[in-house]
This record gives sequence, C-alpha cells and structure tokens, in this order.
Amino acid sequence: MRRYIEIPINIINIEGDGFHLVAEGLINNKKARFVVDTGASRTVFDKERILTFADDTEFSEKEGLSAGIGGTDISSFIFTIKELSFGDLKINNYQAVAMDLSNINNSYAMIKLPPIDGVLGGDLMKKYQAIINYKSKKMRLTPKY
Repeated sequence: MRRYIEIPINIINIEGDGFHLVAEGLINNKKARFVVDTGASRTVFDKERILTFADDTEFSEKEGLSAGIGGTDISSFIFTIKELSFGDLKINNYQAVAMDLSNINNSYAMIKLPPIDGVLGGDLMKKYQAIINYKSKKMRLTPKY
C-alpha cells in the first residue's frame, strides 16, 4: 500500500520569463485553485473568494500585519475551513488565514488565466512532506496516519 498521494500540478508560463505551479484541491467539497509557493511560510486564502466556499465564514483579525506577495504588509484574518482536501488527503477544521490576494488575481486576469483561491504554502508542504516532481508534473504528499 502506498503511504503517499500524488496530485497533478500545472506549470503555468507567466509572460515568458517565469512560471507558477498550480494545483487543484477542494474547499468544503468545491473545486479550488492554488498557487504552490515553496517560499510562502503559510497557506493563505483569498478573503473575498473564500466566501464562495462557505458564505457563513466568520473572520477574526489576526494581530499584526502579514508580509504579502510583493513584500507589502497587509491585514490578515483567521477562520476555520471545515474540510480542505488535495486528492485523498483530507484536512478537517483547518485553522486558515485569509488575506487580499487580488493583486495575484488581477495579474492573472491580464494574461487571461483563471483566478486562484489560495496559496499553498510551507506549513502544509512541510507537514505533509511535499515533493514536487517537475518532470511528471505531480506533487507527492504524505498523509499522517
């Protein structure tokens, strides 16, 4: 029996001089798109888009400012996701962080890419021992049994 799961990743060319890795997952059983960011210390969700996955989401403001994409300090909020999943990996009652990711989604819209719902960061990648295989375009995650 395999002790890990593999999820597909898409390698998206960003204007010819870089790329993003994008993985799909589920937030409360609804499809979601995530940028896989090995440099992000934490997994974060777009504060506006998360409402499409749970309209009863209650946010509490996180103390202090968080370093956002692009190095700016922005407010962040804590909330709970009932179920977050990537392939067969299911995470229940995930204490999540939301922030404004409109800068990423605006950039994506300019190059005709669909929006993202979150950034998969180092907290979950470390916990589930992520291994990214660029050749096979898959990310391996090892659930805790």
